[in-house]
Amino acid sequence: MDDLTRRTLMATGLAATAAFTLPATAATGDEPIYGLMGKMIATPGKRDALIAILLEGTGAMPGCLSYIVAKDLKDENAIWITEVWDSKESHAASLKLPAVQAAIAKGRPMIAGFESHTETEPVGGFGLKR
Repeated sequence: MDDLTRRTLMATGLAATAAFTLPATAATGDEPIYGLMGKMIATPGKRDALIAILLEGTGAMPGCLSYIVAKDLKDENAIWITEVWDSKESHAASLKLPAVQAAIAKGRPMIAGFESHTETEPVGGFGLKR
């Protein structure tokens, strides 16, 4: 399963905006933190059920600093997922967690597709806690 599928399965919803407060460095202080933003399309009538799956167990992902799932206000089937991780490696490791693998399997039939996927380097803002 690719990173986008997992991300899409673990978060997305209403015009997602993630804000950040701390300098964008990993725990070592010298590595940038890692961000992902993606738009997932649910099969018709399944957006809320897919969002529920994306939100299950998201608090137990080591290295995850922020995970936002939002509904698109203009497309009744679209979900936006915005993530911030302490490192790209933490994100990759999260894809191997049993809970994440189970969510992917459960949500896959409800996914019609993906419209976009962007990697970012968050640098600051409001709301990010380490």
